[in-house]
Amino acid sequence: MKKYFTDIFSGIWNLLKGMKITGKVLVSPAVTECYPEKRDELQPKERFRAELTMPHNENNEHKCTACGICAMNCPNQTITVNKSKITDENGKSKIVLDQYLYDLGSCIFCGLCSRVCPQGAIEFTNNFEHAVYTRSKLIKQLNKPGSKKVEVAKPVAPAAKPASAPAQQEKEAAPKQENENNQ
Repeated sequence: MKKYFTDIFSGIWNLLKGMKITGKVLVSPAVTECYPEKRDELQPKERFRAELTMPHNENNEHKCTACGICAMNCPNQTITVNKSKITDENGKSKIVLDQYLYDLGSCIFCGLCSRVCPQGAIEFTNNFEHAVYTRSKLIKQLNKPGSKKVEVAKPVAPAAKPASAPAQQEKEAAPKQENENNQ
């Protein structure tokens, strides 16, 4: 009988605690983002991922090497990298990017693609307005038509020192130490 009454009072006490929280929320002022009206003032957080982009420089060049690592790591197969193999004037074959397609409608915005890109060719922006009337408009080509990969000059390796160089440096250092000790 005692347990029965303690359960009832415990239930009433928990109900009153819940009503207290609800009452605080009820009388507090509402915080509403006036989205369409105050669009310029709305600032999403810095880490917010909204749209995948491929930055191009002023010469319409990008960093993508068409390796396809981003497409392999995408859990929804949102990214499609279309590439082709060409032969340059030196007779070497190389892979070039034809199309980099991104399906915004199936993206879960996890960021795995941009994290694993070895070249840093793709990145997420804070552009969150994606309202379109058809799903086909959500498939975007990230590389601009006519764009090409940035040609980076390979660093020149420093000339190798002969094997006797350390021994020569030791011989030069020995007289300097003797001169310092004599002074």
